Amino acid sequence: MDHQRQGAYLRAMGIVPWRLASSPAQTSPTDHDKLAAAAGPVNDPVDVSGVSPDIPEPASLQQAPANDVAGMDWHALDQTVAGCTRCALSQGRTQTVFGVGDRQARLMVIGEAPGAEEDRRGEPFVGRAGGLLDNMLLAMGQPRGQVFIANIVKCRPPGNRDPVGEEAAACAPYLNRQIELVAPEVILAVGRIAAQRLLETDEAVGRLRGRMHELSLPGGERRVPLVVTYHPAYLLRTPEHKARAWEDLKLAMSVLGGAV
Repeated sequence: MDHQRQGAYLRAMGIVPWRLASSPAQTSPTDHDKLAAAAGPVNDPVDVSGVSPDIPEPASLQQAPANDVAGMDWHALDQTVAGCTRCALSQGRTQTVFGVGDRQARLMVIGEAPGAEEDRRGEPFVGRAGGLLDNMLLAMGQPRGQVFIANIVKCRPPGNRDPVGEEAAACAPYLNRQIELVAPEVILAVGRIAAQRLLETDEAVGRLRGRMHELSLPGGERRVPLVVTYHPAYLLRTPEHKARAWEDLKLAMSVLGGAV
């Protein structure tokens, strides 16, 4: 994409583009103060990357559901997820949040769990955090409609709490199959929960970001490059980390061969 358009999207993210061309310099405190004042309170779940109290052990991506999803096509998988009752989250949902976007996308974005608005609309990453994610994707030259977006779990946890191990394990086969069907060139894991579950680690986002990882799918036949970055809701709260997030996006872009 041309640099003028990319610069416009970066400014929408709260990043001064020319400062990022040669170094991960952060936006000025004045810009941050203006953005924080304009943003107002955020109700989205916040990714507190440096704190991980009482986090269950990361769920293995190897567990299979009672009804084998390994050979399902998109329609069968969608219908199975819509009727899933494998964990207690199904009891409180309005609807499942299957995932949206291009089912042959080069880039796949994986977040943590649906919030209240996502549960109501059946679509991941809506609201202010979703708007910031859209700008991040546009800055990469990957509009939302050309990306596939999903979550670690398909149902909203009560009170927007983090999904626990049993819940992530129940949904893992569905997410695995989505990854296999999309066959992305790179995965962008946004936020602590997504990064820790996918990589089976308890390391903080700050230690996981800034380098390339690989996700090994069940069977070990395919490994997908994976980049970790901050959750958009966290960036709304902590705009000084947006420059670091842009460095992560550029790392993902390097896999896609896009201009940085």
